[in-house]
Amino acid sequence: MNDDARTHISDLFERRTELIPCGSALEAAFEALKSCFQAGNKLLICGNGGSAADTEHIVGELMKGFRSRRPLPEADIAKLRTLYGSDGEEIARQLQGALPAISLVSQISLATAVTNDVSADMVFAQAVFGYGKPGDALIAISTSGNAANVIKAVKVARALDLKTIALTGEGGALKELVDISISVPGVDTARIQELHMALYHSLCAALEAELFPG
Repeated sequence: MNDDARTHISDLFERRTELIPCGSALEAAFEALKSCFQAGNKLLICGNGGSAADTEHIVGELMKGFRSRRPLPEADIAKLRTLYGSDGEEIARQLQGALPAISLVSQISLATAVTNDVSADMVFAQAVFGYGKPGDALIAISTSGNAANVIKAVKVARALDLKTIALTGEGGALKELVDISISVPGVDTARIQELHMALYHSLCAALEAELFPG
């Protein structure tokens, strides 16, 4: 982890001292996701309710510039310029480096089809089966740690050799099923979600600083 990335993590713990016990798990998640993205793989994310909104939020921070703009490498700019002239260069100058991430809650037609034809508990599991490849990662978010559709997604992910990371609270079965569990203190849903946001903001900022230095 470079110095800029580490600063984002240390700043989090200065602001949110109650999250200090999550430090080793957060760093493990950072290393797992860094390896995933460096290898050209992608991140899948799932959750329900407020956690569903968090999945979309994480995608928004990873797929474009978050704390920095992430300009394209000159080779990519040159390729677009060669193909499309000044229009290609303008497109290239507006594009930003991306860390590929997919929110599984966005698959509305798939989710409703699975719910109607199979079972609501299988909506994320089916998406993981369709999208997941060895070397990818899954972030599974559940404040209770007991969301059945999230747990089944994790089980499929592990069978497909995805790295599994949980964002959860103090209780539930989820944290025992994943490779890395970031379990925040508390049992109140709103409080857990506040802490989750602080964690994933710092995680996204650290990944950006590491993978798009300068």
